[in-house]
This record gives sequence, structure tokens and C-alpha cells, in this order.
Amino acid sequence: MFYILFYKTVENYIERRAPFREDHLGLVHEFHNDGRMFMAGALAEPADGAVLIFHGDTPEAAHEFVSRDPYVKNGLITEWSVRPWMVVTG
Repeated sequence: MFYILFYKTVENYIERRAPFREDHLGLVHEFHNDGRMFMAGALAEPADGAVLIFHGDTPEAAHEFVSRDPYVKNGLITEWSVRPWMVVTG
């Protein structure tokens, strides 16, 4: 099963993320390298959110990611939600 984590970001997110970006990307790589995260990236035009896709039997990995993410901890994420994704092909 896949789970999609949707992030909504603060205004001027691109500029404000700089001090936390290295730690955030380290967390992304940790989750991707151990197979819990399938893919992730920021939305563009406008840069007002991000989508992160997790793989597992439960949404636990997505929730753990949120609890550890420096973007969340430092107020760059205004809202987040996790939804199961029923993949048909791919």
C-alpha cells in the first residue's frame, strides 16, 4: 500500500527553508534508502506545498516522518495530511 503525505507550506517557503534544508533532505534520504519512502518533492508554480509518497502496510512511516521533519518542527508546514493511495498501475 502507498500513502501520500501532503504538505501545505508558509509563504516564502523557498527562502525560509534554507536553514533546515540539509536536515530535511537527510531525513528524506534516510526514509528513501530504507524503503519506506517511494518518492518526494516540492510543488512548483506556485511553490506552496509538497507531496511525499510512502510505502508500507500502514501510514506509520509518514507519521514518523512528520514527527521528525525539521520543516514541520520549525513552522514551515502550515498543514499536513496523510491519505492512502490505491495504485492501479505503475
